[in-house]
Amino acid sequence: MANVYSFDGLLVFALLFICTCAYLKTVPRVKGWLLSEKRGIWGVFYKASVIGHRLHLPVALSCVTMAFYVLFLK
Repeated sequence: MANVYSFDGLLVFALLFICTCAYLKTVPRVKGWLLSEKRGIWGVFYKASVIGHRLHLPVALSCVTMAFYVLFLK
């Protein structure tokens, strides 16, 4: 199991958070509710969604690499 307190667990959490926020940006109701704030604690969701959209290829490759690592090497 991935542990959040280890470095690889933290990377898995960060990648899943970025991918989830990028997906939620495509949902109209959630976009207006969750991703409307660009500052403060709610701005973290907005910034993660922007990272997921602008860097979609590196994020996708990181997800595949991390999945391979967790499934086969760990």
